Amino acid sequence: MLSQLNDSQKVAAQHIDGPLLILAGAGSGKTKTITTRLAYLISIGIDPASILTLTFTNKAASEMRERAFALIADMKSPPLLATFHKFGLLFLKFHISKLGRKNNFVIIDNDDKKKILRTIDKVTTTSVLANEISKLKNAIVSIDEAKLSAQDKYYSQIADVYEKYEKYLFENNLVDFDDLLLLTYKILKEDAQLANQTSQRYQYIMVDEYQDTNELQYKLLQKLCHSHNNLCVVGDDDQSIYGWRGATIKNILTFEENFPNTVVIKLEDNYRSTDKILYHANQLIDHNRDRLGKRLVGTRCEGNSIRVYESNDENEETKKIVDDVKNLINKGIRPQEIAILFRVNALSRSLEEGFARAKINYKLVGGMKFYERAEIKDLIAYFRVITNKNDNFSLKRIVNKPKRGIGKTTIEKMELESIRVKKSMFCLIEEYSADKLSEIVGKKNSRTLKVFMASVNDLQDILVDSKMRFIDSFEEAFDFKIAFEKMIDARDRIANIDEFYGYLRDFFMQNVDLNLEDFLNEISLESAQDTISNAAISMMSVHASKGLEYCHVFIIGLEEGFFPIIGDGSDIEEERRLGYVAFTRAKDELTLSFVHGRFYKGRRTQLVKSRFLSESGLIKGSLTIEKYTTFKKGDMVKHKIFGTGRVVSTSKAGKDFKLKINFNGNNRDILSSFVEKV
Repeated sequence: MLSQLNDSQKVAAQHIDGPLLILAGAGSGKTKTITTRLAYLISIGIDPASILTLTFTNKAASEMRERAFALIADMKSPPLLATFHKFGLLFLKFHISKLGRKNNFVIIDNDDKKKILRTIDKVTTTSVLANEISKLKNAIVSIDEAKLSAQDKYYSQIADVYEKYEKYLFENNLVDFDDLLLLTYKILKEDAQLANQTSQRYQYIMVDEYQDTNELQYKLLQKLCHSHNNLCVVGDDDQSIYGWRGATIKNILTFEENFPNTVVIKLEDNYRSTDKILYHANQLIDHNRDRLGKRLVGTRCEGNSIRVYESNDENEETKKIVDDVKNLINKGIRPQEIAILFRVNALSRSLEEGFARAKINYKLVGGMKFYERAEIKDLIAYFRVITNKNDNFSLKRIVNKPKRGIGKTTIEKMELESIRVKKSMFCLIEEYSADKLSEIVGKKNSRTLKVFMASVNDLQDILVDSKMRFIDSFEEAFDFKIAFEKMIDARDRIANIDEFYGYLRDFFMQNVDLNLEDFLNEISLESAQDTISNAAISMMSVHASKGLEYCHVFIIGLEEGFFPIIGDGSDIEEERRLGYVAFTRAKDELTLSFVHGRFYKGRRTQLVKSRFLSESGLIKGSLTIEKYTTFKKGDMVKHKIFGTGRVVSTSKAGKDFKLKINFNGNNRDILSSFVEKV
């Protein structure tokens, strides 16, 4: 089995005792290495039952299991190879009684979680509540700590909901996804004897994609290594791109400090990309300071130079890429070998339309098509009601978006009355007096619906008077974007909304004689286009591309603000790691594209080409890199003296940033370099 490995891989596979950090660069054969190590340990007589391998996805676990088993014949007792959460589930089935719980607990999914939260808090958006509680659990923040660190009414409300939610789960013997790890950690923390027994049972522990672990997973691994230090982790600090999801790069950067006498092995031979692609990827990532340092070395060929496209706008950019893709397909390249990547999901809109017009089949990997996104469907529904008051279907979708207290029961009552009198629901709101409407939906809802109706009627008048002013007036009337501001994917959703507004503005500018109804008809035709062939090129965000590879890769949107994203809360080093991931998806050819102007915040804006183009050595020129704090208001942080707190505000302080942090009710000004996110 070792004969299939290179020298570095062999050393890693044959390492037995003590902590091992395998720094595996993109395309360097990390899965082959870790599965061979697993098989090697078993082949030299180590009891498979004493080996625990943890992954992040069931797909990765299945692939590793198949590969390892293929290397060893007649394996009588297979080792435990599972996701972190599957391990937690197995552990809790045996030991949850130590927390006063029964082992016939039920695991709730995210939809169940939201339904429970909706019964506790009917005002705050349930996805926001679910995300905040998940963050607290993965940061191992207790209910009391959450209450003490709440610096305003909003976070106090989150803490209260957290407490009621936990009480509900306990009383009904339920656990959510995060509990599978949090409760496992709590049991091991509180029962030293059990922690020792569990650690002795699993004498050899391996972890895949270690750069993606969070605070809770790190603490859990510490407990599992309670009686030994035989921990092997595989990862790439240069591909740590999930900070927004709670992953912390410090776990891999400080591994040697946390686990003394660590052996570090770097896998730097890349079997995927050409030398030219690797050269520029290395140049880009060299600009990061928070990294352990390695350099990918090509094993294939020199390859073609990376192409850089410069365009005036997104339409010209799309045309160039469509023409290139057509040429590739005509040369016999399979569509499955072509991918287009972007940092901001909203950029897919112009691509989707361009490829639909060219009748080239495409698929959005890990996402949904632009016009199928919930926020865009909501906008379209609003505009349909404004152009057609008889559209009951669209009205039902948006009458309570953003939330205005119109519940399901109220909508059902309105619909029944609509059927009875054979008039649309909007006409009822418009024609019935406030008192008559109150008899159906109640006084409060009657007032709300009348205000809603007046706003729609005002917008109809504005639309007749000025189509361009209509867009701003719509946003002012309904505060549509505000409803998305606290969601985990707020940046993407608001960018999609702005892209839609911008596209509508452009439609009105290019078609002065057409109206809003014409626009809605046109996008209905565009979004309905489907091609018969199953062969499709792939469009996706850079995040969705991780772990994938394609012969021909196009990366669009290489402008400051789009890639990298800059501003409040952004992390330029994580953005650069995203750039590195994007570059190294390409096997044979890589094309990068930037434009001088795009729709941004709903208007066409002049843009500056991305610093990544010069940092990677592809174009001449330099850009002054402004330092950004990775901390923003609301972040939970940890200080070695003051403990856990929540950021109240941030401000510049010389070359650093000053954070006002609420530590258990006490506000302190602390420099950002003295705290870390939890």
